[in-house]
Amino acid sequence: MEADIAPVAALIADPSRATMLNALLGGRALAAGELARLSGVSPATASSHLAKLLEGGLVEAVRQGRHRYYRLAGHEVAEVLETLAGISRRTPVTSLRQSRQARLLAEARTCYDHLAGRAGVALLDGMRERGYLRHGELTDRGERVLADLGVDVAKARRSRRRFAPECLDWTERRAHLGGALGAAVTEALMAAGWLVRGRTPRAVVVTEEGREGLAATFACEEPAVGGRL
Repeated sequence: MEADIAPVAALIADPSRATMLNALLGGRALAAGELARLSGVSPATASSHLAKLLEGGLVEAVRQGRHRYYRLAGHEVAEVLETLAGISRRTPVTSLRQSRQARLLAEARTCYDHLAGRAGVALLDGMRERGYLRHGELTDRGERVLADLGVDVAKARRSRRRFAPECLDWTERRAHLGGALGAAVTEALMAAGWLVRGRTPRAVVVTEEGREGLAATFACEEPAVGGRL
């Protein structure tokens, strides 16, 4: 039996809902008011859109005290959105602010829960060049190096998602590391202070310590350094 993709495609096709979904690609849960502001609609309209996304299974709501936040329903949704971005035309840049944001996202950003942009592509290239990753599987050397960085490889292997798939980067048009391993590596780099979240949604900053660490560990010669912390 064929899957009925039309209802999901219709949900994503609305510009306001697409903007909300893209905002949630950063992996963080956002309030309805923030999503309304980012998509340029009224709070009431945003609530209507979010109700449709909830019903369609693309987002889920989480409560924290009296507040309600929204996040993507899972990594599968993020993968669909990133794939669509890879085959879509770029939004025209019409201001200095948009130009700066585009530059930061191209340098380093989160693709849901793993590193993307030039920094993400360089990370995957370095893992291959140093023999840490071959044919989608960690080598013994790669496992030791990642364990030293605090990556929980065993937990990543137990995950129900794919272990170390290539994820086509929509700004670089090349692959970065996705899946359970990509998420685990990014989490460890954040914990080590090599990466920090930037002010621009989804953007991350490679710190000075991160630059040195990535160069030494993954042969990333000039990892991207984002804007202000």
